[in-house]
Amino acid sequence: MNHKINRSQHISKNCLVCGTENKLGLQTRFYQTEEKEVIGLFTARHEHQSYPGITHGGISAALLDEVIGRAIMAFYDQNTFGVTIDLQLRYHKPVPLNVELKSIGRITKDKGRIFEGSGELLLPNGDVAVSATGKYMKRNLSQIGADDFVAEEWFPPADNAPQEISM
Repeated sequence: MNHKINRSQHISKNCLVCGTENKLGLQTRFYQTEEKEVIGLFTARHEHQSYPGITHGGISAALLDEVIGRAIMAFYDQNTFGVTIDLQLRYHKPVPLNVELKSIGRITKDKGRIFEGSGELLLPNGDVAVSATGKYMKRNLSQIGADDFVAEEWFPPADNAPQEISM
């Protein structure tokens, strides 16, 4: 399935999942689709290994937590985020290292301060490796980070968003 991309989502300097300056992080880039879903693209490296050649399950959990928590931005703005209340995961297949992987997240219920979502981490062949559902509290980034976070560490990525992402 091809997803038309509306825009890139902001990233930060030190985040484990999207941080540009976090040497051990995933350095994931996130894109909003016309369907108001969020797609994350990343490549797990040897630093993220569990068993030989396999990405640690906690890395998969962090990625899905982030892509679902970011899905709320597609309905509001770049400074509206989700703080995790509950996250449930199901591991279907091993997640390999050193290949580009895609995750996708969406909102399934928006009840004011609380929203729910679901997401999947996909293997290069399109198979679902990990699926998740979660419940989040909607927060403005100024309520979560230090006063200067939004001004100094929250920014659009330097690279251009693709027009379409195939999943």
